Amino acid sequence: MPLSEDDIREILRLIDESDVAELRIETGDLSLHVLRGELPEDPAWGGVVDANSTNDLATVTATMLGTFYRAEAPGARPFVEVGSRVEPATVVGLIEVMKMMNSVPAGIAGTIVEVCAENAQPVEFGAPLFRIRPER
Repeated sequence: MPLSEDDIREILRLIDESDVAELRIETGDLSLHVLRGELPEDPAWGGVVDANSTNDLATVTATMLGTFYRAEAPGARPFVEVGSRVEPATVVGLIEVMKMMNSVPAGIAGTIVEVCAENAQPVEFGAPLFRIRPER
């Protein structure tokens, strides 16, 4: 039985009212991963940053299936552009899932060198969103 939008809202409300630091729920067509607090130094928890050793770039990937947005609202400036300097907690985009907006952090300090996903387009879990040249 798939989860409804109300089920998801109730799960998120319960998480918000609890002290749970991390929760992962996976059903047939839904994968929900909630992490409270700062991103860990090693982003392997959810694949936010995937180091690519062939060209020394890191890839920020989609942490869930949904619609990717580069800006906070239609007509607003994008969170980041090519050349923008980012820190691990810098929000680089949003992914909308069932009318809920989820921030996408950079996950690494560096400079945006490529935008891989189009604004307002569907993305799959693990799809590349940005490429970042890490700070040395």
